[in-house]
Amino acid sequence: MARLMKEWTVDALGAQNLKITERAVPEPGPGEVLVRTTAVSLNFRDKLVLENGMGMPLSFPFVPGSDMAGVVEAVGRDVTRFKAGDRVISVFDPTWIDGQKPGTARHPTSYALGGLNPGVASQYVAFPEDWFVAAPESLDDGEASTLPCAGVTAWFALVEKGHPKAGDRVVVQGTGGVSLFGLQIAKAHGAEVIVTSASPDKLARARALGADHGINRASEDWAERVLEITGDQGADHILEMAGGANLGKSLQAVAVQGRISVIGVFEGAEISAPVTPVLLKSPVIQGIGVAHRRALEDLTAAVDRTGIKPVIDARYPFEQFPAALAHLDRGPFGKVVVEF
Repeated sequence: MARLMKEWTVDALGAQNLKITERAVPEPGPGEVLVRTTAVSLNFRDKLVLENGMGMPLSFPFVPGSDMAGVVEAVGRDVTRFKAGDRVISVFDPTWIDGQKPGTARHPTSYALGGLNPGVASQYVAFPEDWFVAAPESLDDGEASTLPCAGVTAWFALVEKGHPKAGDRVVVQGTGGVSLFGLQIAKAHGAEVIVTSASPDKLARARALGADHGINRASEDWAERVLEITGDQGADHILEMAGGANLGKSLQAVAVQGRISVIGVFEGAEISAPVTPVLLKSPVIQGIGVAHRRALEDLTAAVDRTGIKPVIDARYPFEQFPAALAHLDRGPFGKVVVEF
């Protein structure tokens, strides 16, 4: 008799449509591994996909989630990268292994899990072996599950593209998952880190985590404060998490020939900014659509080497997946994880 597993699915858009369903545990085909899921980390993107599909032609029933950790239970024919018992984490976009991202100017693509590819809010998944990397030895499964999107996004922006060095000034906007990874990664490279937030409590917690400066963006002009803190030199790197018109503030705060990584859309999907600082400062304004698998492998090695510990605000059991999403909506300090 076939083994049954549980997973969270929706038959139509809307988190209110989430339900636990059962189906047979899949068998790994040639080149595939069967992974028993132990933890799933939630991202703001998961909320958007459930709400509106983010413009993707989703297949229903749809399983949400892109970031997971688990243990390989069985392998199919011709699998060479993993064996039963290995701890693994998922790759956000398994079509992007290294180098240039797949797609064209007319049709840029993202075949991320929990989107155009299946999601991971399941007790078991059977995916091609290329869709996983080895989990860091120094993290538990909940912590490891936070790396495939939030962790590697910050790593790709700051390290892969930004090449930080000791003494650089890095501005991290907010205290969500990407932002706190950015804080820790920047500090690991010897940078001076400035965190912005509307919450005094979260600013205090960010200072305890290693931030050198905290700016309350609700009561201060955060860009002006960055210039004051840096002696008018500005920030060498800015993680732009808000989007919308906030890009203009980032341009005000960035150093001459500094770098702004556009990551978040909390203030809207349409960004706007004056052109004058773009022309006078010649900054690099880069969009960060997570990262390739090789960058994730670099990050896992760095985590074991440096001792970086992901910040988890709350851990929920599998049965409380909707409650975990609601926590995400409230704005966590770090990550929200669902454990199986």
